[in-house]
Amino acid sequence: MEIWINPACSKCRGALSLLDAEGAGYTVRRYLEDQPTEDEIRDVLDRLGLDPWDITRTQEAVAKELGVRAWARDAEAREQWIAALAAHPELIQRPIITADDGSALVARTDEAVRDALSRRRTV
Repeated sequence: MEIWINPACSKCRGALSLLDAEGAGYTVRRYLEDQPTEDEIRDVLDRLGLDPWDITRTQEAVAKELGVRAWARDAEAREQWIAALAAHPELIQRPIITADDGSALVARTDEAVRDALSRRRTV
């Protein structure tokens, strides 16, 4: 299991605390420093079952500068959104947990973190 976090984010810190309390094994990715590639973003979107605009933080200053709220939200615009997320990772909703079963979740609630934990592989 991997969790994409911004250490300054209270939701990320809460998710990490819950993972620790449950004794979960996980890897932390500070995605603002270790920026995901466009391919990695595509993979996470596939695992989430979402489109890029679904995980875009449209209230961020850079989102306003780019005018993303006015961008089309269709198949033709998908790559534009992915490129923006890769170039400006602060636009990516957080935290994101990639679960052991191949799925992923935006883990902004304790329930979502517990859902990710329930997807752990047992040996």
